[in-house]
Amino acid sequence: QVHLVESGGGAVQAGGSLRLSCAASGHTDGSYCMGWFRQAPGKEREGVAVIYTTSGRTYYFASVKGRFTISQDNAKNTLNLQMNNLKPEDTGLYYCAAVIGSEGVYCPNFHEYNYWGQGTQVTVSS
Repeated sequence: QVHLVESGGGAVQAGGSLRLSCAASGHTDGSYCMGWFRQAPGKEREGVAVIYTTSGRTYYFASVKGRFTISQDNAKNTLNLQMNNLKPEDTGLYYCAAVIGSEGVYCPNFHEYNYWGQGTQVTVSS
């Protein structure tokens, strides 16, 4: 089994910061990609940032580039997302996801992910 549990969400004002964490447990040995995705009510799911777990290479989607930082802590088996200069448009349910059992895939493509957490809510007010 594989479990991904997000935490750290909350309500902040525009310009503030928030740090999200994703705790991974279970059979995660074959992880190739880890990423953060989000979804606002009435909108499609969109990418936030992803990381190639083997190389550490990161990819940021345009809307968050320069403001968010994705990182992984292998010792703690945790994925993090540092969010700075938050905007109301960042509001949504943030999901942690993983690609397990595949290699050589394009991590920014959310269709590649086969494991997802329950999500943590982030609300940014003006």
